[in-house]
Amino acid sequence: MTDVKDQIQDTVAANDVVLFMKGTKEMPQCGFSSRVAGVLNYMGVDFKDVNVLADDGIRQGIKDFSDWPTIPQLYVKGEFVGGCDIITEMTLSGELDTMFETNGVTFDKDAAEKIREANG
Repeated sequence: MTDVKDQIQDTVAANDVVLFMKGTKEMPQCGFSSRVAGVLNYMGVDFKDVNVLADDGIRQGIKDFSDWPTIPQLYVKGEFVGGCDIITEMTLSGELDTMFETNGVTFDKDAAEKIREANG
């Protein structure tokens, strides 16, 4: 299990934004993963996707790593942010924009505004 934990830690440390998800950013394999990947893709965020379906060790390991029971899981600058519901709320409140700005993550602010307008 230590190897998996180290692998997850290395991935999170090496990438500004990481999404542990079912499927890939090009082809999500569940609705929740699709929603979070869709938001990040639409906002033009450069993120590393990790397909938990491709590795059972990672699939369970990420839940243990974060002490969070569900997938997807978003990390920004090494910090666990949350799953689908939390990311959705943060996107709609503008909190995700602030987090990206604070951490120097490039994103399309106009796209973020369009998401809020469409869901307002």
